[in-house]
Amino acid sequence: MEREVRVRFAPSPTGPLHIGGVRTALYNYLLARKTGGKMILRIEDTDQNRFVPGAEDYIRESLEWCGIELDESPWNGGPYAPYRQSERKPMYMQYALQLVEAGHAYYAFDTAEELEEMRERLKAAKVATPQYNAITRMTMKNSLTLPEDEVKKRLDSGEPYVIRLKVPRKEEIRLKDLIRGWVMVHSSSIDDKVLMKSDGMPTYHLANIVDDHLMKITHVIRGEEWLPSAPLHVLLYRYLGWEDTMPEFAHLPLLLKPDGNGKLSKRDGDKLGFPVFPLRWQDPNTGEISSGYRESGYLPEAFVNFLAFLGWNPGTSQEIFSLKELIDEFSVERIGKSGTRFDIQKARWFNEQYLRAKPDNELANYLIKALAEHNITTTPEKAEKIAGLMKERVSFPQDFWQEAKYFFIAPEEYNEKVASKKWNSQSVAVFEDFKNELPSLQDFNADTVKELLVGILERHGMKIGQVMQALRLAVTGAEAGPDLMQIIEVIGREETIQRIETAISKLSSYASA
Repeated sequence: MEREVRVRFAPSPTGPLHIGGVRTALYNYLLARKTGGKMILRIEDTDQNRFVPGAEDYIRESLEWCGIELDESPWNGGPYAPYRQSERKPMYMQYALQLVEAGHAYYAFDTAEELEEMRERLKAAKVATPQYNAITRMTMKNSLTLPEDEVKKRLDSGEPYVIRLKVPRKEEIRLKDLIRGWVMVHSSSIDDKVLMKSDGMPTYHLANIVDDHLMKITHVIRGEEWLPSAPLHVLLYRYLGWEDTMPEFAHLPLLLKPDGNGKLSKRDGDKLGFPVFPLRWQDPNTGEISSGYRESGYLPEAFVNFLAFLGWNPGTSQEIFSLKELIDEFSVERIGKSGTRFDIQKARWFNEQYLRAKPDNELANYLIKALAEHNITTTPEKAEKIAGLMKERVSFPQDFWQEAKYFFIAPEEYNEKVASKKWNSQSVAVFEDFKNELPSLQDFNADTVKELLVGILERHGMKIGQVMQALRLAVTGAEAGPDLMQIIEVIGREETIQRIETAISKLSSYASA
């Protein structure tokens, strides 16, 4: 009988969730939903020194914004609660002691000074990576080198100690990765990792393995940076007698800087002007603010679609996927091995596609909200019409106001480049007739306005292309935009006449030049 797929996302509450972390959560979620399995969130807060207030709430809000639903978590519970490692603290020691009793781990009493001394000694001997390992452990102060009664005495007296894993000296450790295939590591490259710290808290390695086993996790999908730790985790599963139910591993490719050189960091975002966090974050210690995709105007569905493609591809030319479609199409096998360059222009493109696909009445709400901030009111019908005209020209919801403000505010300044090239006495003569004859139109709409303008141009022996940029300048103050006749229809007859009169007056110096 096949096991139910159970995946987990296990962030540490040490600050805001990096975009790479959100991608990891997304891939876990897609696999869980694709297979009808469960998505678990576990907070890995064993390192209390690095705990940052507000980070856990930030993780929760980020995942909710992305539409990543959790089946079990610290916030909605589940059969394997608690889901915060700090609340599971009492259970880890028994597994560490089980390893000691089986001869796979040992007590180490070395002080910080002694550890530093050992590192310096190895450096002086030209050892490339000084480590506490199968060779050096025999020169240190631990339960492998001290007499049994002395170890007992030290433990009974409450002397600080750690428990270290006893890594074999010469062994090939094999691991099958769903993305990378077989990975082989020689045990001599692995140090005797600390499993239990002197404060009684487990390290990531022990807590992670124990929790994944007890929570019946079947697949561990995590970042490439955890690949070097995977052989160590395989040893722990083996030594704890859980190798038969060990989860399958998939180590995701790195998210690279836009130029492809190195891992994407927060500093890259600051430097190049794009967010690397899903939501805005204010550091509680320094007050420093980092931008977020949500606050920058990205739609959650566009952000998720963009994120899915940073490492995975569907094997077709389709790029726009709803979350449901991503679930249907997702497979771990279609995740690439090599790092993926981060391309903010692609994120922007996805946002544009999602905005354009929205109905005009929904887009109108963005404009109405922005207008309210500028104490301007309008009808839903007018806002909807404007949204329909502008949606091909915007990348973010806030652009509707930036791009469409001339529908509500007459231009006070005019594009000088257009004025010097296109504003002349012939066009002014046409505009005089145009504004004078606009009141006579029975039906005022884009088609009748255009018909009137074409008729006037014929009388003047001119073509529409000769005046369109100048007329757009008069009505909007800009050099480009959607269909001008449609703009005039929305602005209305009186306002259009008023704007043309103002432009004729203000740009008179260009007409006489």
